[in-house]
This record gives sequence, structure tokens and C-alpha cells, in this order.
Amino acid sequence: MDMENPVFERIKNDVASNDVVVYMKGSPVFPQCGFSAAVVQILSEMKVKFRGIDVLSDPSLRDGIKKFSDWPTIPQLYIKGEFIGGCDIVREMFESGELADLFQKQGIVSVA
Repeated sequence: MDMENPVFERIKNDVASNDVVVYMKGSPVFPQCGFSAAVVQILSEMKVKFRGIDVLSDPSLRDGIKKFSDWPTIPQLYIKGEFIGGCDIVREMFESGELADLFQKQGIVSVA
């Protein structure tokens, strides 16, 4: 893996400067795919503040994020710099309560 890749630098910077980041298709307001919309909906329901980054606006990012995480699909959720997973994993963690536990453990509180 090429860590000198400027896209990787940008991703590292994004995940370091935001507690919760979702790389997604579209924006949190206008998701461009059902999976991205589902992750946004879960985070919104949990009232967790997050930064949505649109991979459709930047093909190098769209490609780079998959290499960076070694994960083939979008969306991708990062919490405190750590890759958590895609839509199915986020949904399962949400339903089991694991996601709420993880947010609590990481000191990420809902903005409600």
C-alpha cells in the first residue's frame, strides 16, 4: 500500500480531525445510494454528529478510500480514526446495541 498517496494523506487527515466520518455517495442531506442513506439515517437517529464526505465528487477519493481501508464498498464509517465497516456492519451493530456502546466508549455523545 502506497502511504505516500496524497489521497491517503487526505483521508488520514479527515478521519483524524473528525470523531465520526462517513465516506458516502452524495451528502448527508442528499445521499445518492440506499446504503449511504441507511448509514446516515442510523447516525441521525442516534443523534451523533458526523462528517459526510462525498466520494462521487472526487474519483481519486472514491478509488482511494477502498484501497485505504481494504474494503470494496461505499459507504464506510470511521470512528476516532478507526474503520468500522460498511452499511451491513453498521446496521448490525446498531441493531445489537454495539454501535451505541462503541460511541459511548469512545466518548462520543449524542447531540440531543
